[in-house]
Amino acid sequence: MQLIKASHSILSQLATITEQIEERDFTTPCPSLGNSSIGQHLRHTLEFFLCLEEGCKNGVVNYDKRAHDKLIESDKFIALSAIQRIKTFVADHKEDFTLQLEVGYELDSEASVSMGTNYFRELTYNIEHAVHHMAIMKIGIREIAKYISLPSDFGIAASTIRYKEATMTNAR
Repeated sequence: MQLIKASHSILSQLATITEQIEERDFTTPCPSLGNSSIGQHLRHTLEFFLCLEEGCKNGVVNYDKRAHDKLIESDKFIALSAIQRIKTFVADHKEDFTLQLEVGYELDSEASVSMGTNYFRELTYNIEHAVHHMAIMKIGIREIAKYISLPSDFGIAASTIRYKEATMTNAR
C-alpha cells in the first residue's frame, strides 16, 4: 500500500541520516534553525508518529500531548530505536479505521476540539509533516554536518519530484 511504502521510505531516510550523523552534531544548536538541533527536529517528527500509535490504542489522537522526549533528541541510538518501533507499527497497520482527533488552539486554555478522522488520514498527515521537517533538517545538515550523504529526494514531496520530472521531460 502507498501510505505504508511512503512511511517506510521516509523513516528509512531518517534512519540513514541518524546513523551517519556524529553524536555531537545531532545535538548541536543550528543557527539557521533558530538554534534548534537536528535531533530536536527528528524528535518532533517521530513524536507525531508516536502520538498516532498511541491514538490507535485508545481511539483519540492528540498531537499537542507529545512527550517532548529529551532522550530521542539527544541520543541518536534511542532515536534509531524509535524509528524502528514506528516502522513496525506502520507495517502492522494495513487497514483503515476511525479515530477522533483532538486539537487545541487557544493559548490561554487547555480546551480542545474533537473531530472525526481516520488512521489513513492521520498517517497521510504524518508523512507530509515528516517531509516538511526533513526539508528543515536538510538545512541544518548542510550547515553543521556536511559529511552526511543525503538522498536527492530528502525532504522533497513526491508531487514535487513528479512535477520536476514532468517539467524536465517536456523541456526536452
